[in-house]
Amino acid sequence: QVQLVESGGGLVQPGGSLRLSCAASGTIFSINAMGWYRQAPGKQREFVAAIASGGTAALANSVRSRFTISRDNAKNTMYLQMNSLKPEDTAVYYCNADLKTRDSAQTYAYWGQGTQVTVSS
Repeated sequence: QVQLVESGGGLVQPGGSLRLSCAASGTIFSINAMGWYRQAPGKQREFVAAIASGGTAALANSVRSRFTISRDNAKNTMYLQMNSLKPEDTAVYYCNADLKTRDSAQTYAYWGQGTQVTVSS
């Protein structure tokens, strides 16, 4: 079994910062790409950022100058540093990982349960 657990969400004022974490645990053999997605009320889930196992990162245009994605492969953990937050960043943030488990040769996508980020004064 594999679990992805997000943490670090909360309520923050516009211009503030938050750091999200996503910890993967279970019978993991290897993790390829990891990523963050978000879904605001009434909207579709959208891509925020992704990072390959080697550290190559990609970010959505809307967050590129404000968010930083990183990962600690030894801890199977990914982070999203969010600065200069705006009300439009309000959403549930989901963690995603493409990984292989010890009992399968195939790569599957796993999702966390999400963490709420609310940007409001």
